[in-house]
Amino acid sequence: MTSFKTIGVLGAGTMGRGIAQVCAQQGYQVLWSDVSAKALETGFATIETGLKKLVDKGKLPPAAVSETMERITCTADLSTLGEADLVIEAVPEQLDLKQKLFAELDRITAGKAILATNTSSLSVSAVATATTRPELVIGLHFFNPVPVMKLLEIIRGEQTSDATLQQALAFGRSIKKDTIVVQDSPGFATSRLGLALGLEAIRMLESGVASAADIDRAMELGYNHPVGPLKLTDLVGLDVRLNIAEYLHAKLGSESFKPPALLRQMVAEGKLGKKSGRGFYEWNDK
Repeated sequence: MTSFKTIGVLGAGTMGRGIAQVCAQQGYQVLWSDVSAKALETGFATIETGLKKLVDKGKLPPAAVSETMERITCTADLSTLGEADLVIEAVPEQLDLKQKLFAELDRITAGKAILATNTSSLSVSAVATATTRPELVIGLHFFNPVPVMKLLEIIRGEQTSDATLQQALAFGRSIKKDTIVVQDSPGFATSRLGLALGLEAIRMLESGVASAADIDRAMELGYNHPVGPLKLTDLVGLDVRLNIAEYLHAKLGSESFKPPALLRQMVAEGKLGKKSGRGFYEWNDK
């Protein structure tokens, strides 16, 4: 069992919001921080709305809404996270930004808390160099939407201790996630495999092999994938996938990860997928 009582979550984007929700739903006190008080306010309201919809569908008891929301404390003051036993960072995929924040978290938490990054591809060991206790740094890679997706990919950095890993595994179980353990390597297991498939699907579309819908249906019906690679790219964000592709291409040198021209073009045109309303598919509220 984990000894954690209070979880700090840094970042009020889609991933941070989901992480804050699942932690609060499983009984943890959550300190949720972002530089934007407005983003926190919007995210807090989104969580509450989502929980109420689950109540309406009979998937949650009515009392669960207030109980969950009362466990979440929103704060624009990063120093508040000093009270947390585990801090999970969920900010944009920029190594310098993560290192800057981890250096600050290292100071704020006085070397006591485990510090986790939700990175999907960056080196956990590189993030850990910004701290004075790399043995307490680990990767906790959640998947979108966090409340629905069962997997938690745990990435062990070069200096992550056995005790930290065991605490991370216990935490994963406590929030009802299925866990896998991966050594710190570019793209880990999920991003590396998923991106290779997604980029090849984009190349197939680019060269006219088949339509986006038919490429996706091939994997959904032929290989029992719940979502096709192009629709998944829309959900993840074309800009996010481009950033990861550039990183893996530079680190691994494999042409499999060289970003297709079509991906670059669509990102330049602002076609980022669901979040922009248009990617390989048209997206609306439905």
